[in-house]
Amino acid sequence: MKALHINTPLLRAAPGLFEHPEVWLKMDALQPSGSFKLRGVGRLVQQSAAEGAKAIVCASGGNAGFAAAHAAIALGLPVAIVLPLTSSAAVAERLAARGAEVLRHGAVWDEAHEFALRLAAERGAAYVHPFDHPLLWAGHSTLIDEVVEAGVGFDAVVTAVGGGGLFCGIVEGLRRHGLGHVPVIAVETEGASSLKASLDARQLASLSAITSIATSLGARRVAAEAFERARSHPTHAVQVSDAEATAACIRFADAHRVLVEPACGAALAAVDRHAGGFGRVLVEVCGGMAVSLELLRSWAAPTTIKP
Repeated sequence: MKALHINTPLLRAAPGLFEHPEVWLKMDALQPSGSFKLRGVGRLVQQSAAEGAKAIVCASGGNAGFAAAHAAIALGLPVAIVLPLTSSAAVAERLAARGAEVLRHGAVWDEAHEFALRLAAERGAAYVHPFDHPLLWAGHSTLIDEVVEAGVGFDAVVTAVGGGGLFCGIVEGLRRHGLGHVPVIAVETEGASSLKASLDARQLASLSAITSIATSLGARRVAAEAFERARSHPTHAVQVSDAEATAACIRFADAHRVLVEPACGAALAAVDRHAGGFGRVLVEVCGGMAVSLELLRSWAAPTTIKP
C-alpha cells in the first residue's frame, strides 16, 4: 500500500530560535492532515479498509480526527469523528468541511473514546484509536527512518507526549536503526503530564483532570506500551508550562512562518531548558490543526510571556 503521509522536510533551526547551537526540525506540521498523526492513523485506516471496513470512527481531540478523516476520504470511506467538549468549534467546523461527520461527547477524550467505541460497534465500523495500536507506532516510526536516510545524525530526540503513540513510534524507529542508546526527551505541559505521573509513581497512573490548554496532549492516562518503553529506553520525562509552550509557538511562527499548537510548542520550549547537555538535537515538530493567530494571541495575552 502506498503511504498516505509524506516525507516531510528536515530543516536546521533558524538562527536565534534556540540557544542550543545545533537543532534539527522534523517538520511534520507540513503533513497533509496538519500533524504527524497521518503517519500512523493513515496506516491503520488503510489496514482497516484492506480488512473490509465500510466506515471509520475515531475519537480525537482534533489531530487524529483530521488524519482519520483525510485517510478515510482518500480511500472513499465515510468517517465519523467524536470530539470531546474541550475541542473548539473551529476544529469541528474544519473536520466537517473535510467531509467528516462530527459528534461531540464527553468532557475529556476518555469519555469521547468510550462513546466512539459504542458507536463503532453499533454501526459495524472500524474504530481507529488515536494513540494505542501497534500499527500506529509503526507508522510514526517512519519519521526516524526519514531522518536516518537523510544522513543527519543526532544525540537526542525531543518530542511532545500526549497518549504516547508518537513516543512509542520514535522509540521503535530508534531501535530499528541501532539507536536504542539515543535518549528521548518526552515533554508534557503542566496539567497534562500523565507519562511523568506514571513514571514518578512507577505504575500507570491516571490524571484526575486535564487542566492544560494543550488539549492535544489531553489523555488522562498514557498507553501502557508508552509507559513500558519509557522505562526500558533512555527517557527524560519533563514538563513545561502552558505559557512557555505558547511563547515557543510564537517564536517558531516568527522564525519559520509555520503555526503549531501549544502541544507542539511544548517540545520547542523544552530544547533550551532540557536538551542543553546534548550535542545535535532532533525535534519532532508534530504540528496541529487547532491553532490560529487569533488563538495564539488569546493564549498569550493574559500571561507574562517573554517574546
